[in-house]
Amino acid sequence: MPVSSGLGVVSVNDMHMYGNDNSSPIEILREYWGYDSFRPKQEEIVRAALDGRDVLAILPTGGGKSVCFQVPALMSHGIAIVVTPLIALMKDQVQNLNDRGIKALCVNAGMNGREVELALNNAAYGDFKFLYVSPERLSTRLFQNYLTEMNVSYIVVDEAHCISQWGYDFRPDYLQIGKLRELVDAPVIALTATATPQVAEDIMTRLGFEERCLIKSGFERPNLSYIVRQCEDKLGQLLNICGSVAGTGIVYVRSRAKTEELAAFLNANGISASFYHAGLGPDSRADRQEQWKKDKIRVMVCTNAFGMGIDKPDVRFVVHFDVPDGPEAYFQEAGRGGRDGKRSFAVLLWNNTDIRRLRQLATVSFPSLEYIEDIYHKVHAFYEIPYDTGVGRQIKFDLDAFCRHYRLQRQSAYYAIVYIERTGHWTLSEDVDISTKLQIMAERNELYDMQFEDSRMAVLLELLMRKYTGIFSYPVPIDEEYIASRAGVQVPMLRQLLYKLSLEHVLKYIPCDHATVLFLHHDRLRPKNLNLDPERYELLKNSSMTRMQKMIDYVSEGDVCRSSFLLEYFGQKDSNDCGTCDICRSAKRKTAAHEDTAVMLASYINVEKSGRYSLDDVALRFGTAGSHSAVEYQDILRRLIDDGTVPPPEQI
Repeated sequence: MPVSSGLGVVSVNDMHMYGNDNSSPIEILREYWGYDSFRPKQEEIVRAALDGRDVLAILPTGGGKSVCFQVPALMSHGIAIVVTPLIALMKDQVQNLNDRGIKALCVNAGMNGREVELALNNAAYGDFKFLYVSPERLSTRLFQNYLTEMNVSYIVVDEAHCISQWGYDFRPDYLQIGKLRELVDAPVIALTATATPQVAEDIMTRLGFEERCLIKSGFERPNLSYIVRQCEDKLGQLLNICGSVAGTGIVYVRSRAKTEELAAFLNANGISASFYHAGLGPDSRADRQEQWKKDKIRVMVCTNAFGMGIDKPDVRFVVHFDVPDGPEAYFQEAGRGGRDGKRSFAVLLWNNTDIRRLRQLATVSFPSLEYIEDIYHKVHAFYEIPYDTGVGRQIKFDLDAFCRHYRLQRQSAYYAIVYIERTGHWTLSEDVDISTKLQIMAERNELYDMQFEDSRMAVLLELLMRKYTGIFSYPVPIDEEYIASRAGVQVPMLRQLLYKLSLEHVLKYIPCDHATVLFLHHDRLRPKNLNLDPERYELLKNSSMTRMQKMIDYVSEGDVCRSSFLLEYFGQKDSNDCGTCDICRSAKRKTAAHEDTAVMLASYINVEKSGRYSLDDVALRFGTAGSHSAVEYQDILRRLIDDGTVPPPEQI
């Protein structure tokens, strides 16, 4: 029956099931995704969830984590709450589910209070199967009030490593998920692509697992060759890679400015490239991403803002132009290559300058607690927030303007703000897309008497009145693409028409924006009350230094297979050498060279010398020739003697 909420009427179908009560997981997979079989470990995870068990799934990037919670949710009554910190990915997944005929919606930091309440109302009283929510929303009173009205099938925790203090991307808002279990009696499905054994154990503890259930796929990527090159001429190496490996690629760099520089460099050398970073507007980012996915752009040069949720299977190479902070980020980013199972290359370029910068970054990433406290108060002062006020405010935060005002070093200020977030004082949401909002200021009956210079204005107003019922009362978010298509204009022209209408005071026009949002969790604290948790500070600092050193060890390693090195870091100690990384290839070449040398030695001793020779004979003949030193020749000779291929030398 319909339920009125004061926000419109929504239909209720509490017992709606997708498929039918007798559907099996494979039938749901086939019906909605078109696959006839699960990937490794997927069905095991689905079965554990359907049995009502809490489960932690660790699958590599591209391993199909979404299916692991979407299939059991479709087979269960109620709505699954999916917690994820990635707003862009959240929107993509909601759109993807809706395109498949599965009702899903989301609540994130880019939405105003009215939008949030409408979404939560639909989640509680509608027939939706998935509610995607950003972690900072979990502790709000509004969310918790509606939560008690929801029939929750599962609590899904994406990027679950964010809940662990040992994780490389710890986020305090994730700690609220554990408290959900006090309000909701539903099993947890936690998923991540990067978790060490210590992090995995911490995740299960913090999420209150009734019993430990860890399902972990092997992380081997047999078709992905890890290559590490120490070089001073990185630009030359990058051109060599683009020239020798066919197909599309990704080049990761640290800074936004460098994305633009490298893209220009590649284009100047005849390689189709574009750049991508969080500073671009949403339309620009979406357009570049789409062009790259359609192979209209061959190489995307980007920061780590690019890649999450990008499912392009035929990426042939992923180049890291700068050394990442730790193995987790590197493994995840490199893993975006070769998802189609064909040979691909993950290449990391480095030199001694990179190592110095990495060590400097480790210092900058943890400014002093005194500096961090100063930044806390400067942020509040910058936005004129007095002591004992500010709780619940969402600030459109401009880091560059803030740093210019106080003459601050940008990196140090940024990491201070991030640490304050980690101690739970506020949430920093970067790259938030804020929709265009409109409010018609004229009275409804006045509109019909108005004469407009452009007839499209009247058509536009009629569309807006029909589509958005609250548009006379408050600014409502609009879907620009939809309104433009219905009005028969392109989006740029739509914006011009809206701007002209605002100049005539017909409507209030708040253009779309792309911004960083700071959400304040409490009133501004006085200095003596600000707790920055020195113990956590030291723990996080030490953990960061450990990850950084592991990355330095990785690039400077000369003997251990690259794949085995990374897999061991994530707790997989029984892996075989990959045979295709630069170290394995070097070992193969060395083995082949040794075998050639062994044949020459055996022929010399057994044929030319008829088995009668001395060590001096071998040294004179082979000691300074070819690619082996005298010591290496002696090692090969010793092996030939041990296996009886040649007799021992004569003692002289």
